[in-house]
Amino acid sequence: MIQQHFINRALEVIEKDDSILGLTVGGSWLTNETDEYSDLDLVLVTKEKVSDDVAAMFSYAASFGKLLSAFTGEHVGEPRLLICLFDDPLLHVDIKFLTPAELNSRVEEPVILYDTNEHLKNILSNTNAEYPLTNFQWIEDRFWIWVHYAVTKIGRGELFEAFDFLSYIRIIVLGPLLQQKNGHLPRGVRKVEMTLPSDDLNKLILTTAKYEQHSIIAALEASVRLYRELRKDHFLNEIQEQTQTELKTIEYLQLIKARKQEV
Repeated sequence: MIQQHFINRALEVIEKDDSILGLTVGGSWLTNETDEYSDLDLVLVTKEKVSDDVAAMFSYAASFGKLLSAFTGEHVGEPRLLICLFDDPLLHVDIKFLTPAELNSRVEEPVILYDTNEHLKNILSNTNAEYPLTNFQWIEDRFWIWVHYAVTKIGRGELFEAFDFLSYIRIIVLGPLLQQKNGHLPRGVRKVEMTLPSDDLNKLILTTAKYEQHSIIAALEASVRLYRELRKDHFLNEIQEQTQTELKTIEYLQLIKARKQEV
């Protein structure tokens, strides 16, 4: 397995570096779901803070293998992350650079690959991982404004913008809600083809569209139906509904739909 090969090579380097306290692995490794398409999610724990020095982050990564290219993770709100592509073998590896204190706050319980003087073991045994769950009110407060935005783009003929909006809603709203409904972490649409029952997956498929006006409208309506269903069945009692905003938005959606059908 290429991931194990990479880890073995990295450990040979790490064991000789006194600045490194430990290395952990997470992601699909934790559930034995790693396959030839999986990336590696590593956390490198160092004595001194490294994440404020991009050159140092690159230097550590390059020491582990043939680094083709890399960039930091500000786009996902994590500048301590270095997203890497290595060669021989060709492999995507995410390396997060943390100090021992920063390891206290984490979203999963990783597997320890290397640990000097049980620093990491002691931290992990005395703190708990907390994955952020879906904030239902946060979604409800935004969903209908987002839908209105999509309708305005359809009305103007900005189909690419509306098309991309549907993907955004699946990742931010529908995917997480469906995942959580079925007992999984709300990780967008990650592996929904494997984790969701066929009925839920088919409902999600209906929210996809072709690059055609009528198809995008149908997918938007499917997104609204699915959101309403999930809201009613799973978290209605936990939120204050934006009833007036919902009503006005749906009226506008029907107006634009009728107008486009007349053309």
